[in-house]
Amino acid sequence: MSRRKKNAEHVSHERWLVSYADFITLLFAFFVVLYASSQVDNKKVAQIAAAIQGGFQHMGVFSGTVPGPIVRAENAPPAGSVPPALPGPELARVVNSLSVKEHGTGGSGIPAAELKRQLEEVLGKELQDHHLDLRLTPGGLVVSLREVGFFNSGEAALLPQAEPTLAHVTSVLAAHNFEVRVEGHTDDMPIHTSQYRSNWDLSTARATEVVNMLVSKYNFNPERISVAGYAQYRPVASNDTEEGRRKNRRIDLVIVSTAPPTESTAPPTQ
Repeated sequence: MSRRKKNAEHVSHERWLVSYADFITLLFAFFVVLYASSQVDNKKVAQIAAAIQGGFQHMGVFSGTVPGPIVRAENAPPAGSVPPALPGPELARVVNSLSVKEHGTGGSGIPAAELKRQLEEVLGKELQDHHLDLRLTPGGLVVSLREVGFFNSGEAALLPQAEPTLAHVTSVLAAHNFEVRVEGHTDDMPIHTSQYRSNWDLSTARATEVVNMLVSKYNFNPERISVAGYAQYRPVASNDTEEGRRKNRRIDLVIVSTAPPTESTAPPTQ
């Protein structure tokens, strides 16, 4: 009986195509997921932008042409489908903050230049004696109380002659219910005494002393005032000269925002 010859097994040299096809499929799926994610993000951004813009227009903040990119109608959410982006009080605070930056206004909405003029009227003598300085900055009006006339060198106790000046400043600021940040600054000369270990301690102690005086003696609203100490790290002049160091040793009263909305002016929450 004759035996049949066994056919030789066929060896495939193209099995790599299976792995290659799997790799291409996974790569395609990966880019599809990336594309889909980017489209979802863009849609969410458009919805949020439309909600915020609609809230501002409802409050009358944006009148006429709105600067910047406009949210297209096809990208905006359907009417009534998206709740307001911010509750009433929070949205009002944002609007007030925008008003300060756009118009340079302070607590009662008066322009910063007008506030500066009012302070110049009551502080004429102090300005002539160079005991303080008034300057307009992008962040608002700054009343700079220089060390001379307010503090002895290396001390944080207010001098008696400083009180009338603080009374004049407080009378103007309190009348408009401004919010004030009291900042302490020094020059770069190191200090290390039994009372103050560094310029950080001295600058903060001086700012705190001014705050205590404004609140306790002149009845400034404690909810409208804060304190900060910056030591020598925010100079307004060079510390290489004595004149520059004198300018850097100061207390800055910074008008930082408007008064918070009252119940009668804040829009109702939904």
